[in-house]
Amino acid sequence: MKKTKKTAAKKEKPDDSPIQEVVNHYFSTKGLSIEQIKKDAKKKKIIYSRFVRPAKQLIDLAGSVKNAKEAITKVAEWAQSRNLDYAIETVFKKWLELDRLKPKEVVKKPFYRNNPMVWSETKKKWFVVTPEGEWLEFADKESMMEWRIVK
Repeated sequence: MKKTKKTAAKKEKPDDSPIQEVVNHYFSTKGLSIEQIKKDAKKKKIIYSRFVRPAKQLIDLAGSVKNAKEAITKVAEWAQSRNLDYAIETVFKKWLELDRLKPKEVVKKPFYRNNPMVWSETKKKWFVVTPEGEWLEFADKESMMEWRIVK
């Protein structure tokens, strides 16, 4: 097989360093691609070097690149489920509770014709809460209830 300049250049390109892997993973959890990171770095929107030191410290703390990336992913899922922004340093702050960090549970609430509903445990019935605050007994079929995710 004949070597071309293109294949030779591909083979010579070094893999990302462990620090680059961790920093790039952090940015990917924020929804940025490698191409976008490079563009933003050129425009000075992202100062890549600012993330090198915390990434190295995180690798040291985690014991491996794999563990560091898993920790970032866990913190990212937790923060995003609560609509919180997070920095790579957030992983350090949450390190001791990583095993307890869970994304916020998605809760669906019942509605009827765009009005919220409430279950009365004492009366064992559903009530529709009107905009005026009145509780009206629900008399329609349960299939007419709409379940929505409320944040």
